[in-house]
Amino acid sequence: MTRLRLPHPRLALGILATLGLAAALLWAAWITRAVTENPPPRIVTVRLAETIGKFVDEAARADAGPEAVQAASLAYLKAAEASVAEMGGDGRVVLVAEAVLAGAAEDATPELERRIADKLQQEPRR
Repeated sequence: MTRLRLPHPRLALGILATLGLAAALLWAAWITRAVTENPPPRIVTVRLAETIGKFVDEAARADAGPEAVQAASLAYLKAAEASVAEMGGDGRVVLVAEAVLAGAAEDATPELERRIADKLQQEPRR
């Protein structure tokens, strides 16, 4: 069997080693950038005073005793607090719209109202 003889075997090994090292460095740089790059947080606002105001108006119009209104108010406030916490748990920054002085941010009030309603429906009735 005849052996293939390269004119400069050390040169070929040097080129292969250099290419392998360059590929490894490029891969390491790409992985480092991909791992350390954080997306900017998404900022949303909720009109919390308006949302709670609607509930207070409905509670005032309801034909219920003070104890029932107090229990409903407590349940509503707990649901609102839990909903805002959940909304902030997925990487969003939730700001109260009344406290935002400048800049535009996505209004997430409908989502907040939907979450509160879902939580109130899941709560067992007494």
